[in-house]
Amino acid sequence: MKSLSLFILLFGLSFFTAFAQQSCMTEANIKALDAQWEEALLHPDPDFLESILAENFIWVHNHYSMVDTKKSTVESRKKQKANGGSNIKSRTQSDVKVAITGNTAIVTGFTEVDRPVDPAKYHFMRTYVEVNGKCLLVGNHTMAIPKEE
Repeated sequence: MKSLSLFILLFGLSFFTAFAQQSCMTEANIKALDAQWEEALLHPDPDFLESILAENFIWVHNHYSMVDTKKSTVESRKKQKANGGSNIKSRTQSDVKVAITGNTAIVTGFTEVDRPVDPAKYHFMRTYVEVNGKCLLVGNHTMAIPKEE
């Protein structure tokens, strides 16, 4: 009986250890997290952004026209939420690709932003890093694609 109990205990610990060591750094997890990022921008969710953005997060906008930090990104979404949300009707991602190396994922693709004034399509590249079992967004670069003439 002791042997069976010891086997169950060891099996349980092995299973728990393996489960606890599962990485957030999979293509499916990163794509889901990136979709949540887009959703948090569409429907301002400063609490989610606070939890997903690394302390040293940087967002370089179109042609270096603006640079946001974690603090400025969260604060602007707090203001939007307090004012009833953003004026964006939708954010639609396409051609999303994930490249993972070690504890780092690079996500690229396109986002179409539908807003009343000046709808735009952006090419993006975001960098996620796994820290203590949690994937954090450390960098975002967005570049507007010129409208066809």
